[in-house]
Amino acid sequence: MSLASTVELIADAVTRDRAVAAVNVITLEHAEAIVTGAERAQRGVILQISQNAVRFHGGNPRPLLAACREVAAAAAVPVSLHLDHIDDPALIDTGIDIARELGLGSIMIDFATLDYSGNVAATAEAAARAHDAGLWVEAELGEIGGKDGAHAPGVRTDPEEAASFVAATGVDGLAVAVGSSHAMRDRSASVDHDLVRRIAAIVSVPLVLHGSSGVSDAELARAVEAGIRKVNVGTALNIAGTAATRRLLESRPDLVDPRPVASASRDAMAEVVASVCGVVS
Repeated sequence: MSLASTVELIADAVTRDRAVAAVNVITLEHAEAIVTGAERAQRGVILQISQNAVRFHGGNPRPLLAACREVAAAAAVPVSLHLDHIDDPALIDTGIDIARELGLGSIMIDFATLDYSGNVAATAEAAARAHDAGLWVEAELGEIGGKDGAHAPGVRTDPEEAASFVAATGVDGLAVAVGSSHAMRDRSASVDHDLVRRIAAIVSVPLVLHGSSGVSDAELARAVEAGIRKVNVGTALNIAGTAATRRLLESRPDLVDPRPVASASRDAMAEVVASVCGVVS
């Protein structure tokens, strides 16, 4: 299966009234786990690398993107590559510059910390350049909880403002604040499904749910029914992977070979991905 584009995966989800899972990659083992889980579910998936993950790898997105490209190219299901939550203008420029070289299919331009007019202006300018490079562009309006600054809990996206924002910026997908929160360690978030439906009814692009690790399977299924078409997952993988690592190290305290540890973590993360794909796609 050749490397897919995010446009193709999103279009397929829209056609089927389902969603595509977009799962955060931090290491090569994450990418392998995500693709393994997607293959078990027999669904396409998006490998997404956040700005924080790029910083973890020294600020250069090329090596991890190249590794993800190779994992995607060998997959038995369609897989695309995405840069997520990018607010560093230099990294936006880099992503645009290397998109065709490394098979990058999409980018989330995140200027949600700016006021509305500033967000519109900065997003529109970057989106135009990203489109010239063939990228599908996601943006955010109505801050999603779980982070400092703009990401304040309790904020909700206004449907009318969302429609105006999309029209003014020309973005292809919109991350909306509807009750989920980043970095949650339990699945107690309650999605405002009526708000999702109201936004979907007047916004011309697919809607994205961030912070989906904190949303139960039942809530995720209802969110997709209401109109969510891309579901972002990250923390749930790390919870499962680190738990598997702890169990193995407790049972084998003399272990020094990192491969059994990485394998245990990778297997646990793959299970999470397979489950999420089964629920949303």
